[in-house]
Amino acid sequence: MVNKMMFVLLKQLVHRPATNPFPVKHAPANVTELIEKVQKGEARISPPVPIPEGFRGKIHYDPERCIGCRLCIMVCPADAMEWIPELKKIRHYASRCMFCALCVDVCPGKKFPGEEKAVKALSMSEEFLLADYDKYSDNLIEEPPEARELYGGKETAVEAEEKT
Repeated sequence: MVNKMMFVLLKQLVHRPATNPFPVKHAPANVTELIEKVQKGEARISPPVPIPEGFRGKIHYDPERCIGCRLCIMVCPADAMEWIPELKKIRHYASRCMFCALCVDVCPGKKFPGEEKAVKALSMSEEFLLADYDKYSDNLIEEPPEARELYGGKETAVEAEEKT
C-alpha cells in the first residue's frame, strides 16, 4: 500500500544531508589544501556555536581548594571520583562522568586568608571536546600533580589494578 510516508522516505534517500560539517560550510575534498587556503586567507573557518550559559562541561578540580571531605565521592552516581588517601585529595575520571554536577553542588571548598567566602574545589568548565582513544589519558583525568608521582610515572591506581 502506497502512502504519503513512502514518498517522504524516497525523497530523503536521494537528497544530500541538510547539515554542514564544522568548521567550514561545505566538506572539503582535501583537508590539507583547506588548511593551506585558510593560512593564505583564501578560505574562512566558521566559528563554533557559542556555549550557552549554565553549560555543564568537563569538571575542573582545584586541589588547593580541596579539604578532603569526600562528599563529592559519596554523591557521584557514576563513580567517577577516586580517593587518594596518601594526599587526602580526589581523582576525577571524565570518561566515567555523566556531568550531573552533583559533586560541584555539594563541594564546600576552602576559604583562603583575605577571602570573604569559601571557593569550591570543583567547578564545571566550558570544555566540551573530550574525545580520546584512551580512557585514562591525561586529558580525561583531573587530579593533583603529586598523584602521578605516587604510582611511578603516569600510571594511576586503576591502571595499576588492571595490570595485576
